[in-house]
Amino acid sequence: MYRRILVPVDGSATSMRGLKQAIDLASAEHARVRLLNVVDEALVVPAAYAYPAGDLGELIDSLCMSGQRALERGTARAAKYGIEVERAQIRGRLRAVSDVILDEARKWHADLLVMGTHGRRGLNRLLLGSDAERVLREAPVPVLLVRATRADVQARKKTPSRKRRRKAHA
Repeated sequence: MYRRILVPVDGSATSMRGLKQAIDLASAEHARVRLLNVVDEALVVPAAYAYPAGDLGELIDSLCMSGQRALERGTARAAKYGIEVERAQIRGRLRAVSDVILDEARKWHADLLVMGTHGRRGLNRLLLGSDAERVLREAPVPVLLVRATRADVQARKKTPSRKRRRKAHA
C-alpha cells in the first residue's frame, strides 16, 4: 500500500516516536523510508540582534550538525530493524519548516508522511504555530501524526533551556 514514506526528524523524542511508527509500517509494507531534517534558519534570526554577524554562521552550522546527528540516530535505529533509509538535510532559507516538508514530499513522490507532533494547544499553538497541522492540511498524501507522550512532555519541561544552561556555566 505505501512504498515511499517520508519522515521528518529533528532528534526530539517525539520525532523518534514518529520514526518508530514509520519503521513498523515500512517493515510491514516493504517500503522505502526517507529521513528529512530541515535546518530552520528562522531560529537564528532573533539571535542576529544579540550576536555579531560572524557568529550567526556558527549558529547555523550548529543547527546543521544537530540535524546530521538526528539523521544518523534515525538511520541507526532503522538499521536495527533491517530498514535501509535515504537521508536528506535541507536548509530552510527562512521558509516555514512545513513548506520544506511539503515540497520534499512532492519532489520525492512520497505516498505517506509520518511525523511526530508535540500536540500543542491553545495559546502555545497560536504563538508557536504547528508545522504538523499545516502539513496535515496541505499534504498531497496521507499523513500519520504521532503525538508526544506525557513522559516526552515532562522530560522536555525538566531539560534546562539553553539560556538557563549558559547562566549555570557563567
